[in-house]
Amino acid sequence: MNQHLEKDGRRFLRLKDYDYSQAGAYFVTICTQKSKLILGKVVEDEMVLNKYGRIVEQSWNELSNHFLNMKIDWFVVMPNHIHGIIALDDDGRGWVPLPRGEETSPLQKPILGQIIGYFKYQTTKLINEIRSTPGFRVWQRNYYEHVIRNEEKLNKIRYYIQTNPLKWNLDRENRQRIGSDELEDEIFISKRISQLSRG
Repeated sequence: MNQHLEKDGRRFLRLKDYDYSQAGAYFVTICTQKSKLILGKVVEDEMVLNKYGRIVEQSWNELSNHFLNMKIDWFVVMPNHIHGIIALDDDGRGWVPLPRGEETSPLQKPILGQIIGYFKYQTTKLINEIRSTPGFRVWQRNYYEHVIRNEEKLNKIRYYIQTNPLKWNLDRENRQRIGSDELEDEIFISKRISQLSRG
């Protein structure tokens, strides 16, 4: 079994040799730094966003304004993480934000990691402006992704996202969870098995 490692020794979570700019649907999960509950709370099975959670929701909804070859699908903000589906198409009209002082290229197709990086940067900047905490990390360093390969899996993941607040007491990101969710286990464990089989 080949576990791909980054330079700092962390396990690399992306599929080796997979082109993350190609058309398709991707399920992503992004967790807050140290899994802190900073985005709101679940009250009577409904997610109630605080001001930081509202920034995250708005920034996610605006992603397709910045990357024209992508569409957002189901999405949910939870107290310490987000789940969402990003669909990339093949028209190549998206642009990638480049370092300050450089112009953007309207022909460059963004890859999934660049979209997530842009989202993390924007939300971190806005949240830190409100908190007066420049340079403070809002998100964990990496993110989880799952390439959605068929409509059956797409529908399962949509249902998982939609019902996530209802199952907060079973959520793997909830440190006080009281059980497990079969669908969550299926989605996350099948991803791990898929990665290991490709390693």
